[in-house]
Amino acid sequence: MAKILVTGGLGFIGSHTVVELVNAGYEPVIVDDLSNSDIKILDQLAKIIGFKPVFYKLDLCDEQSVKLLAEKEPGISGIIHFAASKAVGESVQFPLKYYRNNFYSLLNVLNAYYGKPINFVFSSSCTVYGQPDVLPVTEDAPVKAAESPYGNTKQIAEEMLKDMVKAGSRYKVTSLRYFNPVGAHESALIGELPIGVPQNLVPFITQTAIGKREKITVFGDDYDTPDGSCVRDYIHVVDLAKAHVAALKLMEQDSFAGYDMFNIGTGVGSSVLEVINAFEQSTGVKLNYQIGSRRAGDIEKIWGDVSKSTKKLNWKTELDPDVMMSSAWEWEKYISKNPL
Repeated sequence: MAKILVTGGLGFIGSHTVVELVNAGYEPVIVDDLSNSDIKILDQLAKIIGFKPVFYKLDLCDEQSVKLLAEKEPGISGIIHFAASKAVGESVQFPLKYYRNNFYSLLNVLNAYYGKPINFVFSSSCTVYGQPDVLPVTEDAPVKAAESPYGNTKQIAEEMLKDMVKAGSRYKVTSLRYFNPVGAHESALIGELPIGVPQNLVPFITQTAIGKREKITVFGDDYDTPDGSCVRDYIHVVDLAKAHVAALKLMEQDSFAGYDMFNIGTGVGSSVLEVINAFEQSTGVKLNYQIGSRRAGDIEKIWGDVSKSTKKLNWKTELDPDVMMSSAWEWEKYISKNPL
């Protein structure tokens, strides 16, 4: 059974990926500093997969601690690297936090296992494209200036990984360029668990629906989109988690060498106002929202061409917007009754 290190493994995407790794026959080893997650997610995972995964509480920005981790876990054959600060708006306010967290953690993990044959999946983002000239955006689209420090960290990290592979390391690397993950596991035992005020749309929607927040602010209604609000490609987190397993399986093939990158989305764009309406339609809950000014760092519209992922990863999305919204709502109701 291949052992896979999952950094940030108690976070939203990380925890769902741990479940899919177990379903696919892998052994996950979780590392998380709990700065944007909760240790109780470990117990929630145990309820789903039947056992409590190996877990290390660790700040990956601490180089010596990461070296010690590699000594304790020498049998790692793959790494899925989620650990990073991830909010576009926050990164505009606190850029140095993002450059520190996102670069130090990546460099320390790479160095700790350097020289070993590692299949490395990097948690990248569609923000690497900036505002594309052509939609849907393909992996071959020219990379434009990032609209936020968060996006810039993903651009630079991808370049670092490419350079490392070119230099002859034993790493195989895939960068998965996520679009916008939403939803929750069908059990409603894990889901998005923001610390403090949510930075993403759907948890703000569900918290407003249940009464934790007074109202939702839609950041701008004057964009060049059908209804004036920003357009994104929303993907169910379980579909996204399965893409990481597909990436590992691809790199396990002898024919894969070096580096590749993939768009991970549905290939369909939805506006903020459309998502609000989809939630209301799928749950029957009316939402209180207002139109506000544009938010720094946001791009106008983006959705991806996912044909490369479908063909080469042998992966595609299965869960539709109704499941995205209803599963997120079931998770919100669960944690309201069962606070972690």
